[in-house]
Order: sequence, then C-alpha cells, then structure tokens
Amino acid sequence: MNGDRSAGVCAVIDPEQGDHGTMELHGTLETASFHRALHHVAEIRPGARHPGPRLVRHGPDLHTVELPGGGASAPAVAGLLADLLTATREPCPGAGPAAGPAGPLCRTLPRTEPVTPLQQQRLADALAWPGHQVEQVVWRWYGPLDTERFEAAWHAVGERESVLRTAFVWDPRPRAVVFDRGFTHIVRHPHGTVTRRAALAARERARAFDLRRPAAVRLTLLDSGPEDAAAPFTDVLVTYHRALLDSWSVRLLMRECCRAYLADGALPGGERRPDLGDCARRLGSQDPGQANDFWRGPAHRTAVPPSGPARSAGSGGTGVLRAALSPARSTHLAHWAARWGVTESSVLQAVWALLLYRARGTAPVPATVGFGLDLPGRGLLLEGIEGVPGPFENALPVTVSVHPALELPGLLRALRDLVIDLSAHERITVGGPVAAGGSGARAGGLLAFGCGPRLEAACGDELAAHGIRLEEQEAAGAPAGYALRLRAGHDARRGLVLTCVYDRDLVNDGAARTLLAHIMRLLRLLPVTATATTTVADALTLMPDTATPRVPDGPVTWDAAPLVPLRGASAPAAATVCLIDAPGAPRTGHRELLRHYRGPEALTTLRLTTGRQAAQADVLARLARSSGRLVLGGYSGAGALACELARQITGPGVRPPLVVIGGDDHDPDGPRRLASALQRASASAARP
Repeated sequence: MNGDRSAGVCAVIDPEQGDHGTMELHGTLETASFHRALHHVAEIRPGARHPGPRLVRHGPDLHTVELPGGGASAPAVAGLLADLLTATREPCPGAGPAAGPAGPLCRTLPRTEPVTPLQQQRLADALAWPGHQVEQVVWRWYGPLDTERFEAAWHAVGERESVLRTAFVWDPRPRAVVFDRGFTHIVRHPHGTVTRRAALAARERARAFDLRRPAAVRLTLLDSGPEDAAAPFTDVLVTYHRALLDSWSVRLLMRECCRAYLADGALPGGERRPDLGDCARRLGSQDPGQANDFWRGPAHRTAVPPSGPARSAGSGGTGVLRAALSPARSTHLAHWAARWGVTESSVLQAVWALLLYRARGTAPVPATVGFGLDLPGRGLLLEGIEGVPGPFENALPVTVSVHPALELPGLLRALRDLVIDLSAHERITVGGPVAAGGSGARAGGLLAFGCGPRLEAACGDELAAHGIRLEEQEAAGAPAGYALRLRAGHDARRGLVLTCVYDRDLVNDGAARTLLAHIMRLLRLLPVTATATTTVADALTLMPDTATPRVPDGPVTWDAAPLVPLRGASAPAAATVCLIDAPGAPRTGHRELLRHYRGPEALTTLRLTTGRQAAQADVLARLARSSGRLVLGGYSGAGALACELARQITGPGVRPPLVVIGGDDHDPDGPRRLASALQRASASAARP
C-alpha cells in the first residue's frame, strides 16, 4: 500500500536471527519507499513504540531490515511493515479499467480512521463466511442513460464520500484507511449479452470484495430489449459490502449520483463532514455501561429454545423469493395497523412470531420465540447523521412470549414497545441473536423493514424534466448469517414487497415458499378479520392445514479442522509451510501457488474463523513441534496476522516460525513470486 516502484518485493521475517530479528527483502526497493512505509506504520499504530528498524542494502534486489528486540515486542508492527513493503501498488483506481484491478500508482499516504464495533464484528464474520456481508439492491432507470456521464457522477460521489475511498489493514486488528481517491467498478451489459438478471445478480454476489482496496460498491448496468422499446430502461444493480455500507447508505449514494448526473458529472461542495470516521470517534467516546446493563437485564436473559437443527438442506447456495401485496391491500394493512397504534413493521414481526410459535408445535402451551430484527442504527447524537453513508444497520435479538389467549392487539403493542426499547441501544453489538445457553447460533431468522431516504422524493422532479424516472425494484443479498432473512419495503406504487433470502444449506426451496405463502396469507387476512378481541389462537386458525416449516438456527456449525492439507512432504524432516489468507482478500484458492512450488515441504492452509483463535494457535503449535521449522506464508496483507500467530505459538520447545510475505493475488506473477520466496525460506529453515 505504499504505492511506489517497490514492485515484486517479498519479505522473510526471522525473529531469532543473531542479536536482532531480521526481515529479508527480495526484489527492487527504493530507500524512500522504506521510510514512507515506516511513516505509514506510525500513522496506523500511533500508540506503538518503534525502536527504529534499520535498512541495510546488499544489492539492487536484496535488502535486510534489522528488527531490534527480534520483533518480539511488537510482532504485528514487523508484519504490518512487511505488508506495506510488499504491496505492489497502492489501490487508487480512478483511471478506468485499463489501470487493472489494483489501479494506477498513488504516492500519498492515506489517513487512518477508527473502526466501529459493528464493523469489527462484520469483518470478523467475513473471515469465515465472506458471503454473509454482501448485499444488493436494484434500481430501474427509465429513459436515457449516458454511461460516461454516469461514471463521472459516481467519481464525483467518491470524491465527496470518504466511505467510497476506505479500505482496511490488519495489524492484526482491522483499521480503516481513507485514500485520496477511490474506485467504483461500473460495467454495462447491452441487451442480449446476459440471459437473466437473476443469474447476473447471483454472479455478482459470488464475487468477493477485496477489503484491502477502496471499492465498497460495484455497479452493473443491464439494458432492456426491443420488447421494451416503448419504455426502454436500464437495470442498475448495486452490490456492496456491509462492513462499509447499508441499505440506507446506498440510497444516499444513489441520490448523490443522480444529483451529479444532472449536473454533468459534477457535485458541488467538498468532502462530507461528518463522515464515518467522525461517527466512529463519537461512538468510541461514549460510555456503554447503560446499554450493557440493558442487555444483561431479565428481558434479554430469556432462554429461547433452538428453532431447529442446523443441518444441511443439501442444495447449497442462496435462494431468493419475492411476493407483494397490491397497493390497495397495502394501504388497508397500514390503516389496520394504525388502528392499534403500530406500523406495518410491527404487524410483520407479529406474523413472524406467530409462524415461529406454530412451527414449534407447542400450542396451546405458551412459548417464547426469538428472531433477529434489523434496526437503522442512526440514533447517534451527531448532527447530520441521517446523511452519512456507512454501516449502521444492526441486527438485534427480539424475544417475545406468545400465549394463545393473548389478544392480537396486545401482541402488536408488546412488539412495538420492545422495539422502542431496543432502539435506544441499537448501536450495541451483541454478536447476533443467540439461542439458549449463549451458543451464538442465529435463531428464528432475521427481519428487516426498508427505511431511509426515497430517491423519488429527493430528485424525482428534476430527473423527470430530463425524461428519467427511477424505481427501486428489489433488495436482496445474503441471509447475513441467518438461515433466512425477510426484507420488506414498498415499491413505487406503495405496494408492500417482501423478499425472502435463505441459505439453501439450511432451508430448502419448498420450506421457504411455504413460509412466504403463510406470511402473505396472514398479511392479507388479518386486516379484514381481526378485531380487538381476536386472540393469537384465533389468528392461527386463519392458517391452512399445511404444516409451518421450522426455521433452523444458522449458520451451520463449523466442526472442520482449522488446517487444510494441500500436499504432503516429499522428504523427511522438511519444513512445513502453512499459508495464511490475507483478511479481506478474495478466496481464489492456492492452486496457482502449488503449481509453481518445487520444494519438498508439506503445504497446508489455516482456516481463519472468528471465535476460534485459541484453537488455531493450538493446532499451529502442534504442527511446529512435530515437523521441521514451521514457515507461515501469505500474500501481501497477511503479514501482521501471521506475525501475531507466530508470537502466540512461540514457547518452550517451539522455535519462532519464519514468516514469508509477498506477491499479490491480483498480480498474475504474484503466485510464482510467493512460491519462490517460500522455497528459499523453507530451505533455510530445514532442521539440522
């Protein structure tokens, strides 16, 4: 990330070489690059004391860095320095696709910003399940769409909104860095080049976000065909990462894009303040004591029995289903909800609670059910928070007692009051809804009701003057770690639209269709049948005889071993190479590296999973004791984490592992360079 001509550098860190630990640097390196990297380390870790690493030049392609204290006092600093020196280029796209995935070189240092607790949680979750944090929304753009002007508009938005220029480094904790330039990847597909929008959306969801680079959002444009000649349109598919954005924020960004588009790609005003960094600092200054007391209260210690076993349903992937109420029925539903002093959101929560209760099969005995509820998370006392793009939406646990004799309006009001209480503490991260015993399983599914600025209200008239009209079509994505996620919102005609996204490893297609059908049935029938005296038992009689499927807990419990063997050793007493994935890097596998590796060493890879750090360190320590000297390796970005793992496993009877960092998984020659560096280090590490 230092953005200079230090291309192709590989670093080998040995913490026990002589009186000092050393870092060997193989490849072209400018002295100025080394000093810029040191400056950058000081910016990222301002509280760390760096005793002055010294660069020694042995030739144009070989340098050593002396690490006072062997690097043991601050191993992550040595790893972070390796990450900065081995990055082939600073991710500063903006010169267009010709610049390549990493973009043109940038020579300015980014500024460091704090990371919110919610971001930390999502980044940790993405280590094990990257797809959990990928979301999508589709707008339909009626009228002319000039691609060049559209790209210029998004470039202007990126200059204004720092979140679009934000990436992460790990030291080994995640830290946000904001660059002076960013990149929004935009691709337009003419009619006929893509068969189905659903297939395109699934393909975009499957593409990983490289969080080491400032590109929090991707846009894909899909043109309509000749059959729509009377009203041509372009579907704008926005794919984004939840560690940086949420659905409210994407609406804000799209509104800014439309403003810039109408102004020929320009957006007046400088960088937005406050921004996400300001919000993170404000959050960091607040005392969480009151909120912690709330979550420790009796209402949130209620044991919720697991909804169902987290067993594979067998089909795999993500399923998406949609259903809608007509505008007339939606209006009737809203008026019926208002009669009891609640909103449509409370009605949806009550309907879901009824289905969870019915699926449990315990009637007529009262039972407590639980599910996750997405809240906007914008209750921070900071002026202008409503206009700040960032990841604020937060899923919090809702538990409610369902009694067959309870009158339905009472259930609606109980849920309303509970959500009001939750909203006062919506910024607290609690690890997701938990099942009984604090297992961490996400039980009962997740509900979300779309809110935030509506595009047509902000600039609909100005767009109409240019023959343009925008409609939000759908919002989908992953189930966010739950077995099933239900998102509700309104279409352009104010009809209520439900999108059900489910993990097909946990919920089969038939069960998801049945659940959605039952929800829609209750939403249609309750407003025309339920009165003040209608009980929960009465409401359940509106359901068909078809059984209501249970919603299993999610995600699937991962019992697999942390180490995944890639190939065995071909010589006795050879070193073992363990590959560490760079956090945030796309998981493209290690096939190319294996193809280039020629050494006799065994190769394995470590699965990084949040909450299993102790198990990961333990299995690495056993590996280090049972073979030749252990070598930890990875692409640029994994250095700080690898050095921290090396520190954790070093002890009596365990030599400090070598750490090898280099190459770039975006660089076609990166796997060969890393394989070569690993071979050199492994040969020197072989046990005498």
